[in-house]
Amino acid sequence: MNTPLIPHEELRQRYNPDGSLLRRQQMRMLHILVEVDKICQRHNIRYWLSSGTLIGAVRHGGFIPWDDDLDIEMMRSDYERLLEILPHELPDDLALQAHSTDPNYCYHYAKVRDRCSYIEEKPNYDRFFKHRGIYIDIFPLEKQHMWTHKLSELSFGHAYKLMRTYKGSDEECMKKVKRLYAWNVRFIYPLLRLVNRITGAKTITSGLGIPFHNPRYEEDIFPLTTIMFENRPFMAPHDSDRMLRHIYGDYMKLPDLSQLKPHTGSIEIYNNETNKH
Repeated sequence: MNTPLIPHEELRQRYNPDGSLLRRQQMRMLHILVEVDKICQRHNIRYWLSSGTLIGAVRHGGFIPWDDDLDIEMMRSDYERLLEILPHELPDDLALQAHSTDPNYCYHYAKVRDRCSYIEEKPNYDRFFKHRGIYIDIFPLEKQHMWTHKLSELSFGHAYKLMRTYKGSDEECMKKVKRLYAWNVRFIYPLLRLVNRITGAKTITSGLGIPFHNPRYEEDIFPLTTIMFENRPFMAPHDSDRMLRHIYGDYMKLPDLSQLKPHTGSIEIYNNETNKH
């Protein structure tokens, strides 16, 4: 069921009016994005707004009013470069969260976290992590066959299940998850990437081990353009409309607003956020 289009300001007043906790969270995420964008521009790293963030930019000119996350994507080569650069260039109030900076963080995509907040998600996977502040997600994409991507997801899917259902101690759980992570990164994923390279895989989709399957088309992504998001220009796919329609169908229609479920369980913000950049 879809909801008829409602004026944006009416949605803003209903879900994220200025001063509300959600709006403050969104402004923190915007601050993170601004800083990451500066670094990407400085080093010619190509990224673009994605998923609900891109829908928000096109449909609302900023955040979807009820959205409590922010996503960007980039190709694998740019992603690896960015992970090397971020620890040296992020401002002191932000931190890169990847396996290289937080050994308990065993996802195959990265986050940039705010150090001046605390967030608890549903399900509570983040209880294992060093940094637990407000964040944005950074997803690597790569060319691969859909079957190799699905195989990579199966090979790491047990780790997600462990974090959700394990009855023993958190320490025991993380030992098992880390072993699975290491096995995949050292052996399984290099083999799958070799297969993709030798066989000339052309489909662009989320990196190995990331449980999202939607393919992208190179002509929809490149050359990149810019889009306004919360009154600021950020990088966007060449044809955002075609990409979003391919993935989501008629994304301009609102979802059933009675079925909205936030990702966030609880959140604390420790000091006054800075809205000037």
